[in-house]
Amino acid sequence: MAIEANRQRLLRTARALDDAGIPYAVIGGMAVQTWVSTVDPDAIRFTKDVDILLRREDLPRAEQVLAQAGYDFQTVMDTDMFVDAVEPSPKRAVHVVWANERVRAHDLSPAPPVEHRRTAPEGYQVIELVDLVRMKLTAYRRHDKVHLTDLIGVGLVDRPMLAELSPELAARLEPLLLESGR
Repeated sequence: MAIEANRQRLLRTARALDDAGIPYAVIGGMAVQTWVSTVDPDAIRFTKDVDILLRREDLPRAEQVLAQAGYDFQTVMDTDMFVDAVEPSPKRAVHVVWANERVRAHDLSPAPPVEHRRTAPEGYQVIELVDLVRMKLTAYRRHDKVHLTDLIGVGLVDRPMLAELSPELAARLEPLLLESGR
């Protein structure tokens, strides 16, 4: 049930933003699911929240539109998110990352522009693969490494991608490729 509820949260958010013409891109674990499912739907790993990329200047319109879709905008522990108004929980929220801004001051690179996206098979906007990989390598937490390993495992990320990354990010990807035998 939680898996389907999260998928519905994603689709409800995307529909509201699409209908209003507000540019966004799905990022994080849901973006990894989307990309992995294009190669091997049985290899996807589930995630409990939705992460989206927005332009900061679109926040006032997004707040209005998503309020009509049943969300309240909140900042919880320095994380901006849209929380379900009926069943509020930061764990099940739609978390926001701001396009062209660093998530943390020490990050190696800022989040990509929201224009770096494509339409997923289900109709929502998802971040381009190389930008997703950059974001995962920038954050580089345990679950980011797992997500990268999933992308490597289905053949979406391989050695040629190293050339598209900064030396610092390529140095983070290299051991994951080696561990995966790629």
